[in-house]
Amino acid sequence: MELHAWLERVVESRKRAAVMGILNVTPDSFSDGGDHVDTERLRRSVERMVIDGVDVFDIGGESTRPGSEPVSLQQELDRVIPAIELVKELSGLPISIDTYKPQVMKEAIECGASIINDVNALQEDNALEIAASLDVPVCLMHKKGLPKTMQQQVEYDSVLDDVESFLMNRVNACINAGIRQEQIMLDPGFGFGKLLTHNQNIFQNLDRLFDSSYPLLVGVSRKKMIGELLEFSDQKTAKERVYGSVGAAVVAAIKGAKILRVHDVKQTVEALKVAQALW
Repeated sequence: MELHAWLERVVESRKRAAVMGILNVTPDSFSDGGDHVDTERLRRSVERMVIDGVDVFDIGGESTRPGSEPVSLQQELDRVIPAIELVKELSGLPISIDTYKPQVMKEAIECGASIINDVNALQEDNALEIAASLDVPVCLMHKKGLPKTMQQQVEYDSVLDDVESFLMNRVNACINAGIRQEQIMLDPGFGFGKLLTHNQNIFQNLDRLFDSSYPLLVGVSRKKMIGELLEFSDQKTAKERVYGSVGAAVVAAIKGAKILRVHDVKQTVEALKVAQALW
């Protein structure tokens, strides 16, 4: 899969940013944990997202929410490989594998996935080499710390400088490892080792923060920052952050994001369509 050519086709045909539908096949993800742990529920979600206008699926088998615990390699493979096979059978759309484990990347791509989405920006041992050998698009995300502890004692001298410097260093590492520049996209990692003020600062500077050579993926769907901006109480669930999430997705697209990673495909697609017509 050629990243830039695919994005151009999506933008030309859809007249909007690409919409990536989240399919977490985990019991403990912060919003959709447990929603796709059996085949029938996963099938219904895939079929619904296709009808709603999704452009690419993102399948993850290990939660990276704040406080989450890692899972074994085999457990992650047992979750994601059957999901990839089912999504491939039902949709024919591109599939992104959300993992930092090189062996999961390799087996997922061999099974039919075509994008690597790594919250660890290919820093795991052998991740760069595996990704380069697979020659597929890669998404490099910024995070500070490990998921279990990343929201504890979060401090930056300059969050903008830190995020940009980290991602550009990882871009250089990718290119030096043989990954083609045109196959790299970036994710600032909203909520990964960042407080609300950090997230707002990055969001407000999206359109001038990153080198435009690299498509930007934004994922804020149903995240804690949305609830904080809406001043929701702790009793509100992540699934009640839909409207705020859609608003953030539209702003991200206006500021130049090329891919929007979302739980709520229909609502996002409709909002983008209206925004595109009126902007």
